[in-house]
Amino acid sequence: MTSSDDGGYVHDPSTFDADGSVSDTDDGSGGRRPRDGEQADWVADPSHPESADREFDWRGWVLVGVILFSFIVSPLAIVLWPPDFNYLFALLILPLAPAILLAITAVWATTRP
Repeated sequence: MTSSDDGGYVHDPSTFDADGSVSDTDDGSGGRRPRDGEQADWVADPSHPESADREFDWRGWVLVGVILFSFIVSPLAIVLWPPDFNYLFALLILPLAPAILLAITAVWATTRP
């Protein structure tokens, strides 16, 4: 099996039997695929979630602040927006800005370096 993208997956129909099971146990990386009835190493001996470095630190509190802003402050600003001003700003920009801020902050807060 060859690949033009340097090690990416390329489907090779010749590695499958007529019934759809894998006939070749080599995955190309030197490791062995689990056969039928076997489990992969990470399934047989999974790591405990508490062993990962996951704490509710300052990133979590920033996310909570942005959630409060998005669900309390922004809707109040929309409701209390004076009718003398442009409704385009009140109905498009005021909901859009917290939504984008919440999306960016959620991705930033949940990813770890």
